[in-house]
Amino acid sequence: QVQLVESGGGLVQPGGSLRLSCVASGSIGSITVMGWYRQAPGKERELVATILSRGTITYADSVKDRFTISRDNGKNTVYLQMNSLSPEDTAVYYCNVVSIRNGRLGNYWGQGTQVTVSS
Repeated sequence: QVQLVESGGGLVQPGGSLRLSCVASGSIGSITVMGWYRQAPGKERELVATILSRGTITYADSVKDRFTISRDNGKNTVYLQMNSLSPEDTAVYYCNVVSIRNGRLGNYWGQGTQVTVSS
């Protein structure tokens, strides 16, 4: 069993900051990609940021220069530092992990954490 446990969501005023964390545990194997996605009401889930095991990072254009993704490989943890938040960032944020175990690819999702940006 693989578990992804997210934390750090909440309510923040426009211009504020939040830091999300996601810890992967269980028989996860070798993690290749860790990332964050989000889904706003009435919209499809979209990529926010990903980070590969060797550090290559991809950001959605809408969050570049405001969000920073990082990971601690020793702790199987991925972080998302979110600065200059706007109401458009309001969504449920999901942690995603891709790993290889016994030659098989696994794709895992967290339960989601709500981020609400409002005054």
